[in-house]
Amino acid sequence: MPHANAPLTERGRLRLARCVVDDGWPLRRAAERFQVSPTTAKRWADRYRAEGPAGMVDRSSRPYRSPRRTPAPVERKVLHLRAKRRWGPARIGGRLGVAASTCHAVLRRAGVPRLAHLDRATGRPVRRYEHSAPGDLVHVDIKKLGNIPDGGWRTQGRAQGDRNKRAHTTRRHNAKPVIGYAYLHTAIDDHSRLAYTEILDDERKETAAGFWLRAQSWFASHGITVRRMITDNGSCYKSFLWRDTLRAAGISVKKTRPFRPQTNGKVERFHRTLADEWAYAKPYSSEAARRAALPAWLHAYNHHRAHTALDGHPPASRVPNLTGQNI
Repeated sequence: MPHANAPLTERGRLRLARCVVDDGWPLRRAAERFQVSPTTAKRWADRYRAEGPAGMVDRSSRPYRSPRRTPAPVERKVLHLRAKRRWGPARIGGRLGVAASTCHAVLRRAGVPRLAHLDRATGRPVRRYEHSAPGDLVHVDIKKLGNIPDGGWRTQGRAQGDRNKRAHTTRRHNAKPVIGYAYLHTAIDDHSRLAYTEILDDERKETAAGFWLRAQSWFASHGITVRRMITDNGSCYKSFLWRDTLRAAGISVKKTRPFRPQTNGKVERFHRTLADEWAYAKPYSSEAARRAALPAWLHAYNHHRAHTALDGHPPASRVPNLTGQNI
């Protein structure tokens, strides 16, 4: 494809060549007419004589021969280590005594998927999917977080951390800290990545069912009717209460394969983002301060944060009635 400042397109080249070959124009006159050098005019005229209009297309700049290309035996070793060990270019290069950039070039030339796109257990490319409309599938999961003691984590030094630890320890023999845990219940839409999260005290069936009723109402308020759901095999999601709650709402349920969290990967990835950008983003002074920061972060995630899988747009951009309503 010609660059932005190219004076000739394929059609312009053909017109120039026909002026020289068919109409008998001198090279210099044709070059002045089309604002190129006589050398360029001669090149396109010669191609037209030899190949006709088909010769006006761009050709690859790749050389016919590459005498300094990595030898085939070394390339085979690079590909073998990648397939067998699932190593990156730097580690492969260290083993073979080859520059990491050379190993990277070999892997790209062979069309090898990036390690981030492979399933670590099998080495096979990850099959990604996305449902075509909001509500076609919602991912639900729970993430467990340790509560923050008053005074914050041990960011103020060992002495302050020890005081926090003693302040949250019972006086029983061999007592352990009783700081406790927070349970993040999350539902995220597969198509739009619109997410709803609550911080609750446990992961029992009654808590999970109550969370889903509120989440379903929240999705409905955003114009999303949930038709299908996927969860892991946690005890609360296998309970009769959970089954009856979803059945009453007309929602079909799918379970992930045992020991395969990748099946529920969208909510797993959301929890990782949530941990990086909210839960552990800064040294909060207390658990209450961290929890108070969650609503603002969720709003920013849903309405403002650029999402890689959505071509840099926020999740709300994929829900028609939300576009432009939250600034």
